Amino acid sequence: MTADLITRARAGDGEAFRELTEPYRHELQVHCYRMLGSFQDAEDALQDALLAAWQGLHGFEGRASIRTWLYRIATNRCLDARRSAGRRPAKEWDMPEVDPPAPTRPGEVVWLEPYPEALLEGVPGPEARYEHAEAISLAFVTALQVLPPRQLAVLVLRDVMGFHAAEVAEMLDSSVDSVKSALKRARARLQRGWPQAAEPPPASGSPSEQALVASFVRAYEAGDVDALIAMFTDDITVSMPPIPLEYQGRDAAARLFAGIFGSGRRVDLVPTRANGQPAFGAYLHGSTGIRHGSGLFVLTLAGDRICAFTRFDNDVLPSFGLPRSLPG
Repeated sequence: MTADLITRARAGDGEAFRELTEPYRHELQVHCYRMLGSFQDAEDALQDALLAAWQGLHGFEGRASIRTWLYRIATNRCLDARRSAGRRPAKEWDMPEVDPPAPTRPGEVVWLEPYPEALLEGVPGPEARYEHAEAISLAFVTALQVLPPRQLAVLVLRDVMGFHAAEVAEMLDSSVDSVKSALKRARARLQRGWPQAAEPPPASGSPSEQALVASFVRAYEAGDVDALIAMFTDDITVSMPPIPLEYQGRDAAARLFAGIFGSGRRVDLVPTRANGQPAFGAYLHGSTGIRHGSGLFVLTLAGDRICAFTRFDNDVLPSFGLPRSLPG
């Protein structure tokens, strides 16, 4: 069947090429997302990879599977994208009525975007070192982005996707020894940059997760700083890519949200999920009654507390099937 599809695709049959590659499309997109940290960049890289596969199908020699061959192409397209100078730049603070307090530190990763949970259905989980939930979590994807490009590629291909060292070496036109060395360095650097929560998050959709999420919504929509901060861990991290500001710890978070709520800003929260985590479209109350989308919040949970709060721009809302605005 595969051989027939390859023959037909090589003869210019676009439908045969689609049948050949479609089974791997979603997992390739997730792979590109881990490599690039951006949903839109991942889709662009995937389209480039599929075009390159279509144009280069005559060069497919069958020494590896179609899946492995596609991963090779997609990985190298992502490496090209990471090396390019056109990555999304940082953005200025965008709440003119709020004067932000001094951040704890500048944000190290400013091009991060969330991944819609709905698109993860049917995507194979990791086959190696990491569990499926943590391998798509915002914390993990963020930590990946600070790795040098080749170390990142090796770690994702080996420890997440479970490819053998020899396969990875072939994909990257490298040696097995070089792959093993890069993997060792990548693991060490990832361990330093990816702090593990003291407690695991509650199971997705469990009563404990639902209770925590409901408390968060009540506190945030009411602008209740004390109730909100009470749900945070002591080492809470608040970030807002592509704005390069981070606030770490309850005191810093309290100063930030006191300023936001003190300005009179109030939002309604519409639930969704991103990266296996609770998320919300935030819709700002306005004088006209129309509530305009102001961003997307993603919560990282640890036990019965929130250990990270990440706010993204409103331009990610359509990817989650959320409207730009809500009627009054």
